[in-house]
Amino acid sequence: MTFQATYNWYALYTKSRAEKAVFDRLIEQNIEVYLPLQRKLRRWSDRKKWVEVPYINSYVFVNVSEKEYYNVLNTQGAVRYITFEGKAAPIPDWQIEAMKKIIDSDQMFHFSSQRFRKGEKILIEEGALAGYSGEVIHDSDGKKKILIRIEQIGYSLVVEMDILEIKKVKS
Repeated sequence: MTFQATYNWYALYTKSRAEKAVFDRLIEQNIEVYLPLQRKLRRWSDRKKWVEVPYINSYVFVNVSEKEYYNVLNTQGAVRYITFEGKAAPIPDWQIEAMKKIIDSDQMFHFSSQRFRKGEKILIEEGALAGYSGEVIHDSDGKKKILIRIEQIGYSLVVEMDILEIKKVKS
Protein backbone atom coordinates (compact mmCIF):
# COMPACT_ATOMS: atom_id res chain seq x y z
CA MET A 1 0.00 0.00 0.00
CA THR A 2 1.46 3.34 -1.07
CA PHE A 3 0.92 6.49 0.95
CA GLN A 4 -0.32 9.40 -1.17
CA ALA A 5 0.50 12.79 0.36
CA THR A 6 -2.30 15.36 0.38
CA TYR A 7 -1.36 18.81 -0.88
CA ASN A 8 -3.14 22.05 -0.02
CA TRP A 9 -2.66 25.65 -1.10
CA TYR A 10 -1.93 28.19 1.63
CA ALA A 11 -1.25 31.92 1.65
CA LEU A 12 2.20 32.57 3.10
CA TYR A 13 2.85 36.03 4.52
CA THR A 14 6.37 37.32 3.79
CA LYS A 15 8.56 40.12 5.01
CA SER A 16 7.94 43.39 3.19
CA ARG A 17 9.29 43.32 -0.38
CA ALA A 18 10.64 39.79 0.10
CA GLU A 19 8.08 38.01 -2.09
CA LYS A 20 10.43 37.29 -5.02
CA ALA A 21 13.27 36.12 -2.77
CA VAL A 22 10.92 33.80 -0.85
CA PHE A 23 9.53 32.54 -4.18
CA ASP A 24 13.05 31.74 -5.44
CA ARG A 25 14.04 30.01 -2.19
CA LEU A 26 10.90 27.88 -2.22
CA ILE A 27 11.53 26.87 -5.85
CA GLU A 28 15.04 25.76 -4.79
CA GLN A 29 13.35 23.54 -2.16
CA ASN A 30 11.11 22.01 -4.88
CA ILE A 31 8.01 23.55 -3.30
CA GLU A 32 5.15 24.42 -5.66
CA VAL A 33 4.72 28.16 -5.24
CA TYR A 34 2.69 30.83 -7.01
CA LEU A 35 3.53 34.52 -7.02
CA PRO A 36 1.19 36.62 -9.20
CA LEU A 37 3.29 39.39 -10.79
CA GLN A 38 2.47 42.44 -12.89
CA ARG A 39 4.66 44.70 -15.01
CA LYS A 40 4.76 48.33 -13.92
CA LEU A 41 6.70 51.29 -15.19
CA ARG A 42 8.84 52.73 -12.38
CA ARG A 43 10.23 56.24 -12.68
CA TRP A 44 13.34 57.59 -11.05
CA SER A 45 14.83 61.03 -11.47
CA ASP A 46 17.30 59.76 -14.07
CA ARG A 47 15.46 56.88 -15.79
CA LYS A 48 12.34 54.77 -16.32
CA LYS A 49 12.23 51.01 -16.13
CA TRP A 50 9.62 48.26 -16.45
CA VAL A 51 9.68 46.04 -13.37
CA GLU A 52 7.70 43.03 -12.19
CA VAL A 53 5.94 43.60 -8.87
CA PRO A 54 3.52 41.39 -6.93
CA TYR A 55 -0.20 41.94 -7.38
CA ILE A 56 -0.62 41.29 -3.65
CA ASN A 57 2.13 42.68 -1.44
CA SER A 58 3.75 40.35 1.12
CA TYR A 59 2.00 37.17 -0.06
CA VAL A 60 3.04 34.06 -1.96
CA PHE A 61 0.89 30.97 -2.35
CA VAL A 62 2.34 27.52 -1.60
CA ASN A 63 0.98 24.07 -2.40
CA VAL A 64 2.44 21.82 0.27
CA SER A 65 1.99 18.46 1.94
CA GLU A 66 1.81 18.04 5.69
CA LYS A 67 5.50 17.06 5.64
CA GLU A 68 6.56 20.27 3.82
CA TYR A 69 4.22 22.56 5.77
CA TYR A 70 6.65 23.47 8.59
CA ASN A 71 9.79 23.47 6.42
CA VAL A 72 8.31 26.35 4.42
CA LEU A 73 8.27 28.49 7.57
CA ASN A 74 12.04 28.03 7.91
CA THR A 75 12.54 29.76 4.56
CA GLN A 76 14.33 33.09 4.92
CA GLY A 77 11.80 35.90 4.45
CA ALA A 78 8.75 33.74 5.26
CA VAL A 79 6.83 35.07 8.26
CA ARG A 80 3.71 32.94 8.82
CA TYR A 81 0.76 31.27 7.20
CA ILE A 82 -2.49 33.19 7.07
CA THR A 83 -4.71 31.65 9.71
CA PHE A 84 -8.37 31.40 10.57
CA GLU A 85 -9.24 30.55 14.16
CA GLY A 86 -5.60 29.72 14.87
CA LYS A 87 -5.14 27.27 11.98
CA ALA A 88 -3.64 27.86 8.56
CA ALA A 89 -6.53 28.32 6.16
CA PRO A 90 -6.26 26.11 3.05
CA ILE A 91 -7.25 27.80 -0.20
CA PRO A 92 -9.33 25.67 -2.59
CA ASP A 93 -7.53 24.69 -5.80
CA TRP A 94 -10.25 26.34 -7.90
CA GLN A 95 -9.49 29.76 -6.38
CA ILE A 96 -5.79 29.52 -7.25
CA GLU A 97 -6.68 28.27 -10.75
CA ALA A 98 -9.17 31.11 -11.25
CA MET A 99 -6.53 33.65 -10.19
CA LYS A 100 -4.01 32.14 -12.63
CA LYS A 101 -6.52 32.14 -15.50
CA ILE A 102 -7.49 35.76 -14.93
CA ILE A 103 -3.90 36.96 -14.68
CA ASP A 104 -2.89 35.01 -17.81
CA SER A 105 -5.90 36.27 -19.81
CA ASP A 106 -6.51 39.61 -21.52
CA GLN A 107 -9.33 40.27 -19.03
CA MET A 108 -9.24 43.61 -17.19
CA PHE A 109 -9.06 43.07 -13.42
CA HIS A 110 -7.74 44.39 -10.15
CA PHE A 111 -7.29 42.96 -6.67
CA SER A 112 -9.26 44.48 -3.86
CA SER A 113 -9.10 44.02 -0.10
CA GLN A 114 -12.49 45.73 0.21
CA ARG A 115 -15.21 43.55 1.72
CA PHE A 116 -18.22 43.30 -0.56
CA ARG A 117 -21.41 42.36 1.27
CA LYS A 118 -24.10 42.97 -1.34
CA GLY A 119 -24.45 41.50 -4.80
CA GLU A 120 -26.13 38.72 -6.69
CA LYS A 121 -24.58 35.29 -6.92
CA ILE A 122 -23.65 34.48 -10.52
CA LEU A 123 -22.21 31.72 -12.65
CA ILE A 124 -19.76 32.65 -15.41
CA GLU A 125 -20.82 30.89 -18.61
CA GLU A 126 -18.22 32.09 -21.14
CA GLY A 127 -14.61 33.18 -21.34
CA ALA A 128 -11.53 32.11 -19.37
CA LEU A 129 -13.54 31.69 -16.16
CA ALA A 130 -16.46 29.68 -17.57
CA GLY A 131 -17.91 27.52 -14.81
CA TYR A 132 -16.76 29.69 -11.91
CA SER A 133 -19.16 31.48 -9.61
CA GLY A 134 -18.96 34.89 -8.00
CA GLU A 135 -20.97 38.02 -7.26
CA VAL A 136 -22.01 40.97 -9.40
CA ILE A 137 -20.68 44.31 -8.21
CA HIS A 138 -22.34 47.52 -9.45
CA ASP A 139 -19.90 50.39 -9.89
CA SER A 140 -20.99 54.01 -9.95
CA ASP A 141 -20.36 54.07 -13.70
CA GLY A 142 -22.87 51.25 -14.18
CA LYS A 143 -20.36 48.66 -15.40
CA LYS A 144 -20.72 45.13 -14.14
CA LYS A 145 -17.80 43.56 -12.33
CA ILE A 146 -17.45 40.02 -11.05
CA LEU A 147 -16.01 39.24 -7.65
CA ILE A 148 -14.14 36.04 -6.83
CA ARG A 149 -13.41 36.07 -3.11
CA ILE A 150 -10.30 34.49 -1.57
CA GLU A 151 -11.50 34.57 2.03
CA GLN A 152 -8.34 33.13 3.55
CA ILE A 153 -6.27 36.24 2.81
CA GLY A 154 -8.98 38.86 2.92
CA TYR A 155 -8.64 39.74 -0.76
CA SER A 156 -11.01 39.58 -3.67
CA LEU A 157 -10.31 39.37 -7.38
CA VAL A 158 -12.56 41.77 -9.30
CA VAL A 159 -12.94 41.28 -13.05
CA GLU A 160 -14.81 43.39 -15.60
CA MET A 161 -17.06 41.10 -17.61
CA ASP A 162 -19.67 41.41 -20.28
CA ILE A 163 -23.02 40.88 -18.57
CA LEU A 164 -23.94 38.47 -21.40
CA GLU A 165 -21.23 36.06 -20.19
CA ILE A 166 -22.88 35.45 -16.83
CA LYS A 167 -26.17 34.13 -15.50
CA LYS A 168 -27.93 34.57 -12.19
CA VAL A 169 -27.77 31.63 -9.78
CA LYS A 170 -31.09 30.87 -8.11
CA SER A 171 -30.96 30.72 -4.32
